[in-house]
Amino acid sequence: MADRIVLNSVSYHGHGAIENILGELKSHGCTKALVCTDPDLIKFGVTGKVTALLDAAGFPYEVYSDIKANPTIENVQHGVSVFNASGADSIIAIGGGSAMDTSKAIGIIANNPEFADVRSLEGVAPTKKHAVFTVAVPTTAGTAAEVTINYVITDVEKKRKFVCVDTNDIPEVAVVDPDMMSTMPKGLTAATGMDALTHAIEGYITKAHCTISDMFHLEAIKLISANLRGAVENTPEGREGMALGQYIAGMGFSNVGLGVVHSMAHGLSALYDTPHGVACAIILPTGLEYNLPVAGKRYRAIGKAMCVAGIDSMDDDEAALATIAAIKKLSKDVGIPENLKGILKEEDVQFLAESAYADACRPGNPRDTSVEEITELYKSLM
Repeated sequence: MADRIVLNSVSYHGHGAIENILGELKSHGCTKALVCTDPDLIKFGVTGKVTALLDAAGFPYEVYSDIKANPTIENVQHGVSVFNASGADSIIAIGGGSAMDTSKAIGIIANNPEFADVRSLEGVAPTKKHAVFTVAVPTTAGTAAEVTINYVITDVEKKRKFVCVDTNDIPEVAVVDPDMMSTMPKGLTAATGMDALTHAIEGYITKAHCTISDMFHLEAIKLISANLRGAVENTPEGREGMALGQYIAGMGFSNVGLGVVHSMAHGLSALYDTPHGVACAIILPTGLEYNLPVAGKRYRAIGKAMCVAGIDSMDDDEAALATIAAIKKLSKDVGIPENLKGILKEEDVQFLAESAYADACRPGNPRDTSVEEITELYKSLM
């Protein structure tokens, strides 16, 4: 079967990349934009870096900021109403995964109103039209939502997250400017960075991995492991390396899927509002240990990309364990907790395991699993 790779039509990378936004809007005939962002980014002047460019050019826009850290069905529905009433013909998504995911859902429903029931978008929805023309501007180095065909929405009523996978939702233009990420606090930088590393590692070992995705993922692992510590300390080099590394990881995993680490992390965010990157980072070593019997031989390449000392002279088992140890050390160095103690409640484990098994990321895991085995994985992290 042929491998399919879906990417942005255009992407811009590096300092000052946001200066290309206006030109892209005008070249596509856009006349008014809905700027989707979150309240904190407005408060701290991050969104203003982009709206100042629009103001200077006299380009009309309206701001929508009813976006939560884990965007809900209600956030999306409200956003669709605002978009339809605004007269906008384009979207500028500014933020992390929350703003990007909300914007994707808004853009899809606006052009495919038959999917107004947001839950109908779960899984692979048969939408017919591409989403509203969107320029995606990430302010975190982690989710890579600006280059993926995925988005995640929280169903508050059912206490779960659901993953939507749709080639029609990918933003036409991605603008990855490290200057937009310079105000991220240390904790958020660490969490989103570990999310990016999890994307790259899970994408590298997933069942559907291919030569092209392997290339993306190994380069992303190299960039992230080399630059995350610096990004947490807010060095320019660290910020730039992470901005590129997380995007490259997205180029890969968006096209081949993820695994049980992400499926388990989604439930924790939905039930406890645990930051997604923190959940991924805590679960990742355990997920790798679980997948050792079927994917362990691929861990050597991950370790080499992370510059694990002496890995060439190790046998496969030693290389795999050294790689997992390096991941644990990186996570610890940037301040991620080692386990789910104080987060996970024993009475929720069964529900979480069932939710993780039903999650769209789980089938990509290299090792076939079950609700019972996922239950044990959760318990081992308590």
